[in-house]
Amino acid sequence: MRLLHTMLRVGNLERSLAFYTEVLEMRLLRKHDYPDGKFTLAFVGYTDESEGAVLELTHNWDTSEYDLGNAYGHIAIEVEDAYAACDRIRERGGKVVREAGPMKHGTTVIAFVEDPDGYKIELIQRKERAGQRD
Repeated sequence: MRLLHTMLRVGNLERSLAFYTEVLEMRLLRKHDYPDGKFTLAFVGYTDESEGAVLELTHNWDTSEYDLGNAYGHIAIEVEDAYAACDRIRERGGKVVREAGPMKHGTTVIAFVEDPDGYKIELIQRKERAGQRD
């Protein structure tokens, strides 16, 4: 078994695709409209689906907004430098909601950004040696 994708419902697909591809620098892997069901699926990621997990952005044509609820946490992305990543994301119009810095009860450098629908994305700075996370 392997993890294939995580699905997020988005209110405006073009806005979300711009965020994930232009701000977070993912690639649009595939996109398909389902007119009979009135929805579109778009898959984005850093690698091909055969190589790693990706995000499925689901846009229901008749829904422009969702309640996120209180059970959802975040998506995590490893970055080389969390401080520089925050700067790049801000320059591209992204929203940084927690600046880069050490986590509260550890030394791992993290930051949080928010996508256009309010989903949180954690940026985790790569450690010097693999496997050293707090």
